[in-house]
Amino acid sequence: MDAIDIVCNVFTPQEVKLGQTGLDETFKAQVRMPLEVRGGVTIDDYLAKMDRASLARSLLVAVRAGDLNVKGSFEIPYARVAEICAIHPDRFSGLAGIDPFRGMQGLRDLETAVRENRFVGAHLYPHWFGLPPDHAKYYPYYAKCCEMDIPIMMQVGQNLVYSRERRLPSVGRPICLDQVAIDFPELKLLGIHIGVPLTQEMISMAWKHENVFIGVDAYAPKHWPPELVRYLDSYGRRKVLFGTDWPVIDPERAVTEIDTLGLRQESLRALMRENALRVFRLPESPAQVSLEEAN
Repeated sequence: MDAIDIVCNVFTPQEVKLGQTGLDETFKAQVRMPLEVRGGVTIDDYLAKMDRASLARSLLVAVRAGDLNVKGSFEIPYARVAEICAIHPDRFSGLAGIDPFRGMQGLRDLETAVRENRFVGAHLYPHWFGLPPDHAKYYPYYAKCCEMDIPIMMQVGQNLVYSRERRLPSVGRPICLDQVAIDFPELKLLGIHIGVPLTQEMISMAWKHENVFIGVDAYAPKHWPPELVRYLDSYGRRKVLFGTDWPVIDPERAVTEIDTLGLRQESLRALMRENALRVFRLPESPAQVSLEEAN
């Protein structure tokens, strides 16, 4: 199938040991993470998993999770993701995490990641900063993404308690993308984690704005809301992109469950590969894709 996973976390034994995942054992049990995975999975073992799931490429998130001056925040360094992508350029591409509290240095970091390390997009966790997606502190980063013509994805809907030491508010309502899409009509915005429990609100944003898309990661396909499945298999075929949020969802499980949804073949191809090629500047993508073509 040559599928593309647009949301994948670096979850090796190294990141687990260094406390760079933000996940405690209670969360791992809550999402029923297999015991053999909880200590991390090496890149080589994950590549084998990708092969079994027929994944051609995964987009790795260089996570910036909260202001580092606040206890419990963490990051996956851009350099770590760049290193993995450089070793496996045909299998991984990077996503640059956004921390709005880093000011101009954060903007410089983002530009370096894209210009020099060939990251293909930006990534934002609003709940880690306690600021909704339409907050003014993000706007310089949205402008920089427009300038470099890269998409930005962000978690919308609820977030869980990833660690009992730091409980985060759910600030990412999908409707918050409305004003951002209006202010930045050239910016490709992806609401990931499908907006649960506000999936209909997320669908309404993708239907209203040509520059808003949906990522279907972090939830097992057999539990996807029926209205989402109808949307991606009909008039929303070009607006929904496959992702896992590994290690939350195993790609082998995700692909197996998607096969049981009974999607039209054209919808399946769009979900699993074609939409990602249009939205992101991947090596497999056409040299130049306009927003109109992406939509």
